[in-house]
Amino acid sequence: MANLPTGLVSHTRRVQSLYKRTLRTLEDWYDRREVYRYEATLMRKRFDDNRNITDMRVAKELINQGESELSKNAHYQPKKFPLSPGGVAYEREVIPPDWVVDYWHPIEKAEYPEYFARREKRKKEYVKLWEQQFGKSGGSGHQ
Repeated sequence: MANLPTGLVSHTRRVQSLYKRTLRTLEDWYDRREVYRYEATLMRKRFDDNRNITDMRVAKELINQGESELSKNAHYQPKKFPLSPGGVAYEREVIPPDWVVDYWHPIEKAEYPEYFARREKRKKEYVKLWEQQFGKSGGSGHQ
C-alpha cells in the first residue's frame, strides 16, 4: 500500500490527482486517439474555468463534486499498467533472500570466486558489528 497518500494532502495536489485520474478514465472509455484528445481538451477547459477560485469552501466543494462524478463515470473494466497494483505483472518478480546463496554447490561458487571472497569478508564484518552492538550470543548452550 505504498502508493496510497498518507497525512495531509494539499488542495493543489488533490486537483492534480483528480485531473490525472480523470484523464486515465477518459483513456478507458475512448479507444480512438482523436476522440480521446477531444474529450481531454473539454475536460481541461472544465478545470481551467475553475482555476482562479480563491474561496476554499467553493474549491473544496468542486473537488468533492469532481471526485463523485469521476467515481460515477468510472469504467467497468479500467485499464491497468502491468507493473502497477492490480496489473498482471504486479509483484511477480520474486527476489530471493540473501541466505539462499549460502546453499549453492561449491562448483557453482567456484564460478564466481571474487564475489564469494568479498561476500565472506562482508559476512565476517557483519558478525563483528553484530557482536559489538549486541554482544556475543551465548544463549545456545555452546561455549
